Amino acid sequence: MVRFIQVVTAALILLAADPALAARCLYVSSYHAGYQWNDDIERGMQPVLEGQCELRKFYMDGKRHLDADFARRKALEAMALIEEWHPDVIIAADDNAAKYLVMPHLRNARVPVVFCGINWTGAPYGFPYRNTTGMIEVGPIEALVREVRQVVKRARQSVFLSADEITQYKEYEMSRQAFRRAGVEMRHVAVRTMAQWEAAFLEAQDSVDFLVLGNNAGINDWDRERAQRFVEKHSRRFAVAYLEWMAPYSMLAMAKIGQEQGEWSAKAALMILQGTPPNGIPVVANRRWNMYVNPRLLDRAGFRLSPELMRKAIKVNGGPAA
Repeated sequence: MVRFIQVVTAALILLAADPALAARCLYVSSYHAGYQWNDDIERGMQPVLEGQCELRKFYMDGKRHLDADFARRKALEAMALIEEWHPDVIIAADDNAAKYLVMPHLRNARVPVVFCGINWTGAPYGFPYRNTTGMIEVGPIEALVREVRQVVKRARQSVFLSADEITQYKEYEMSRQAFRRAGVEMRHVAVRTMAQWEAAFLEAQDSVDFLVLGNNAGINDWDRERAQRFVEKHSRRFAVAYLEWMAPYSMLAMAKIGQEQGEWSAKAALMILQGTPPNGIPVVANRRWNMYVNPRLLDRAGFRLSPELMRKAIKVNGGPAA
């Protein structure tokens, strides 16, 4: 009997020491495990939530399956999980989850939602709701504009080259507006195959003053080594990017940091579990980014960046370590 009381007492002490473990956190990603941005969000999120709540993950796989019907079906699958498991808080990452799950099914619902990775603005989804807070994903576009104007001083025409995917249309529109304020016109070329991307890249070498390379996720036959060989052979125009994994194909990248989105979202989720209403946590934008330069492409095309930028930036594609 004494032994039984000791075991029960020890169990109660453990439960009292960590009461949040009774809470349930559901992470709904717009994309798939193995996609770098998605993985970076999880790397920021998981250490914060570890030991604080039971965490489940659901992937909508929206980069490898671009059609809206697929997204709607995955959203219904996510809703079935929500109705069965009853999470105490949901972290919903990126635009597909917002558009197809949160907006039609969870608007002002009882379950709190923390969104993250929403490109530039939550306005298309009516964010925020009574039951939401979140972090908007904003690229350092003004800083990128300044650097482009320093390198290509008489630039007037540009192209935004990306996969044909929902977030890239938002990214293009914000880039177009920013560069127009600097006197540059921009057009969007959205592609679905590697061959289309190469053709558009080649055409841009003769038709514009510089390129903005958007996300390649959604180009399902993308080949990294082939892309690197291709840009090294054909790059003559200044090319910039805002994602880390596009740095090998560009000359300058100012990249958003996925871990920042995940860490903030997880901390907001814990605040909600501790009693803070979601609409009592202000919606914020990310504040950090990393800089990358590609010395090999810069040298071959004959472009020069400032010594300070070259000193601070991370070198890619065989350049010296930062």
